[in-house]
Amino acid sequence: MPYGTEPIKHLTSEECWALLTANTLGRLALAAGGQLDIFPINYHADGKTLLFRTAPGTKLAELTANDQVVVEIDHYSPVDAWSVVLKGTASELQMEKEITEADKAPLEPWAPTLKYRFVRITPTEVTGRYFERAEEPERF
Repeated sequence: MPYGTEPIKHLTSEECWALLTANTLGRLALAAGGQLDIFPINYHADGKTLLFRTAPGTKLAELTANDQVVVEIDHYSPVDAWSVVLKGTASELQMEKEITEADKAPLEPWAPTLKYRFVRITPTEVTGRYFERAEEPERF
């Protein structure tokens, strides 16, 4: 991304989706039972939604209690950094047609475990910021 005149740039929705689709690792934050949790996930973005695979366990159990989630992806280098936050509603795919279609996505578990449950996140908000890295300005 080109530098502008400001060190922080708010990304457009299109820029956020470009970053989401070009990456596959994020952090999923959710809440259930009065507790907050965060999980690393690998995902597939199709430009409209995010899809991830999981096994039965904490994530699925918590999503049945509260389907509101947040996903963050980010990048850092010596010259720049960016962060994209997607807020939305998560739902486990139940219909055979949906699962068959989701199974075609380029989405493989990173760990050698069975992750045969698919969860789709439908966004309600996608925001992002791009940061130019440089020395801190003089304070006084």
